[in-house]
Amino acid sequence: MKPLLSLFALVLSAQPVFTGPDVFPAEEFAARRARVMAKIGEGAAIIQGTTERPGEQPLRQANQFFYLTGVVEPRSILIIDGKSKRSTLFLNPRNARREENMFGPGLSPGEAAAAATGIEAVVARDQFKAAVEALDGRALFTPFRPEVLGCASASDPIALARATKADPWDGRASREEAFLAHLKETAPKSTIADLDPIVDELRSVKSPREVAVLREATRIAGLGIIEAMRDARPGMREYELQADAEYVFKKNGAYGPAYFALIATGENTWYSHYHKNTRALDAGDLVQFDYAPDFKYYSSDVTRVFPAGGKFTPRQREFYTIYLRLYQALMASIEVHVRPADVIQKAVVRMDAILAAYQFTDARIEKAARDFVDRYRKSRANSLGHNVGMEVHDVRSSAATLEPGQVFTIEPAMQIPEEHVGIRLEDMILITETGYENLSAFVPVEVADIEKTMSKHGLSDAQVKVK
Repeated sequence: MKPLLSLFALVLSAQPVFTGPDVFPAEEFAARRARVMAKIGEGAAIIQGTTERPGEQPLRQANQFFYLTGVVEPRSILIIDGKSKRSTLFLNPRNARREENMFGPGLSPGEAAAAATGIEAVVARDQFKAAVEALDGRALFTPFRPEVLGCASASDPIALARATKADPWDGRASREEAFLAHLKETAPKSTIADLDPIVDELRSVKSPREVAVLREATRIAGLGIIEAMRDARPGMREYELQADAEYVFKKNGAYGPAYFALIATGENTWYSHYHKNTRALDAGDLVQFDYAPDFKYYSSDVTRVFPAGGKFTPRQREFYTIYLRLYQALMASIEVHVRPADVIQKAVVRMDAILAAYQFTDARIEKAARDFVDRYRKSRANSLGHNVGMEVHDVRSSAATLEPGQVFTIEPAMQIPEEHVGIRLEDMILITETGYENLSAFVPVEVADIEKTMSKHGLSDAQVKVK
């Protein structure tokens, strides 16, 4: 264990807000660029970074650009040349006034930036046009889909760009479409292909360093949930539990949340992405808590359910326990090198045995459990949930089977339609060479463990009272 801990000591240090190269060593990003070169042959990949923020906001780089560079500077552009096996980073010139009087040192063109990033050449951005002209006639690759920043997954900016373009009172093209048009104009003899599938394939399997960051992001998420469990009590608002988790996130060096807080009580548990977080907790409520941090450009995604009053009622216990046992049957069926569809069918056999042995006392709960199993029985999907990585709904895997390095969640919901309530757990699953590891297993999930956790004091008990 000691060599592993020392290897990742730098990776798991506190996250800076305005700089990125220390998240991973330069050789990690260089290895990623080399793998892109292997895919594009003698072509060139061209990718632009994000812009400045429209206000007093910390800059977070776009995921695809950060994955290949680790550079957090606005309007950066990268060329990965498959023919020369070299990369060039184009940066805006140094702004001495902003650096010396406002933000501190940044990254600017020159040998120091090249040494820090491991990129062969770092030059002024005004040289970019000439560089593209020199590539004219060669195959070019650039991302087609909109950039993804924090608190988002690829489907979100795609939907926004589509809606904006279709809006008769707007109609703007995306930034990526504008960039593509400029590339075509500057290199008219070149064919231009989508770079996203190439980078997505690399991102779908996590490196050991990425796994270390995901493990830490999940540890922080779990600690946030545990703090909310300890603090919960009838009369609190959902947003007060959100505050507990956000304290833990920032205390442990997270940039911010990975997605809006999904904290639902009572009938709000029916909605998979409820996030108003304003309802007061009633004594008879179950709380569904789904929240995780954006840590060093990587997300987590963990959900737990607990009683607002600290103790499960007999009916809550029946509802929660049968769901938990069925959920665990699915998790226990996961195997490496098999198709998710085969995992599901194996799990259904286990679920049927659980249903046959379970002592139901409530007809609605029994129907909900049987409907839950029947949905899996009829499923034709080859997926257990969604991948997690730089985005909470991360890029899809190109493999048809579960392979080492894949990280995903399972989050099936069981609902009682007549009462407009539901229940859903979620864990972070890492596929390993021998099976899988549940990265969030430490977060209480059994009834007795949840109640024990909730018997302890929370943050609200430690608040300083101002007289």
